Amino acid sequence: MDAVKAALASQTIEVPSWAYGNSGTRFKVFGSPGTPRDPYEKIADAAQVNRFTGAAPRVSLHIPWDKVDDFTDLSNYATDLGVRLGVINSNVFQDDDYKLGSLTNADPRIRAKAIAHHVECLEVMRLAGSTELKIWLPDGTNYPGQDSIRARQDRLAESLAEIYSALQPGEQILLEYKFFEPYFYTTDVPDWGTSLIHCLAMGEQAKVVLDTGHHAPGTNIEFIVAQLLRLGRLGAFDFNSRFYADDDLIVGAADPFQLFRIMHEIVQAGALDPAVGVNFMLDQCHNIEDKIPGQIRSIMNVQEATAKALLVDVDALTAAQEGGRVLEANAVLMDAFNTDVRPLLAEVREEKGLNPDPMRAFAESGYLEQIAADRVGGTQAGWGA
Repeated sequence: MDAVKAALASQTIEVPSWAYGNSGTRFKVFGSPGTPRDPYEKIADAAQVNRFTGAAPRVSLHIPWDKVDDFTDLSNYATDLGVRLGVINSNVFQDDDYKLGSLTNADPRIRAKAIAHHVECLEVMRLAGSTELKIWLPDGTNYPGQDSIRARQDRLAESLAEIYSALQPGEQILLEYKFFEPYFYTTDVPDWGTSLIHCLAMGEQAKVVLDTGHHAPGTNIEFIVAQLLRLGRLGAFDFNSRFYADDDLIVGAADPFQLFRIMHEIVQAGALDPAVGVNFMLDQCHNIEDKIPGQIRSIMNVQEATAKALLVDVDALTAAQEGGRVLEANAVLMDAFNTDVRPLLAEVREEKGLNPDPMRAFAESGYLEQIAADRVGGTQAGWGA
C-alpha cells in the first residue's frame, strides 16, 4: 500500500490552456463570467487546478492562440504560480490557405507555409522551456477522387521529415491521430498505425499521441496502448471522453471502465514512471460546465482509474492467466475496478497537505466569484482566439 500511495502521490497530468477559454460545438459556444482574456489568465486558472489537486504542474499551449510577445516572461509567470509550460501545440486548421490541407496540400507554397509554422512552434517551445511539439492535422478529403490518397501520404512524409530535421537533441515530435473530422472521406492521419508509420520514418524523436476520444466505437484502446508501449512509441495521452463522436467531454464520463483498463496496461508496463517518457495530458473543452471544476474533476477521474489499476492483484492475475482460469482472471480485474478508492486518494491528498475533497475546496475558495468580478472588459479567450 505504501508503494501504491507513493505512485499516486507522484502522478502528474498536464492540462490544456484552451480548456479555460470559451469553447463549444459548431452550433453554439456558451460563455461564462471570468473567462480568461489572455494566456496569462489561462495560466492563472490552470494553476488553480494544480493548487487543489497537486497533480497538474504543467500547462500545454496552443500556437497562435497563446502567442505572446515574451514567452520567457510567460514561463516565469507560470513558475511563480507553481506550474510550468508544457507541450506546444501547432494549429493548421484555422487559416484559409489550409482549406484543402496543410502538410499534405498539393500546393508546395502552402506546404512550405505549414512547415514554417511548425518550425516557429519549435522556437516557441524552446523559449517556453519545453521539449515537445504536438502535431494534430485536420488534413483530409471529403470526396472520392478529390485528391490522391497515396500522394498525400508522400507529401506528409516529406513535410514531417523537414520539421523533424529542425529538432535538437532531447526534443520530440508527438504525432496525433483522429478517426475523422473535419473531413469525412479520408483523414490523412486517421489511426495509430498511420501515426506510427510516420513516426518510425522520422526517427527515435517522434512518438504517437493517443487521444482516448479519437477512435471508432468499440475500438479496444487498451490493445493499442499495450502495442505502442511494447514498441516504445507511446509518447503521450490526450485524455477525454465521447459518447458518439468528437472528444471534448470529461475523461471517464462515457466509460470509466475503459479508462481503468487503459491505466491497467500503463501500470503493468511500468509506464507511470516518468523515465518511460509517456506524458499524461488532458485535451478537453468545456461548454456547459464550469471550466476549472471540469479540469479538477477530470484529474480526479484519472487518479481514481490509476488507483484501481494499482490495486490489481498481479500475482493472482498472472496465476489465473497462466492457468487458463478465464473467469478467475476476469474477477481479479473486476475486484480492483469495483473497489472504492476515494478514501485512499483522500488520504494521499491529506498526506501532501491538500484538502481531501478538491472539488469542494475549490468551490469554497471563492475563486470563480473573484475572477467574474475582476475580468470585466476586454475580449474573452475562445476557440480560435
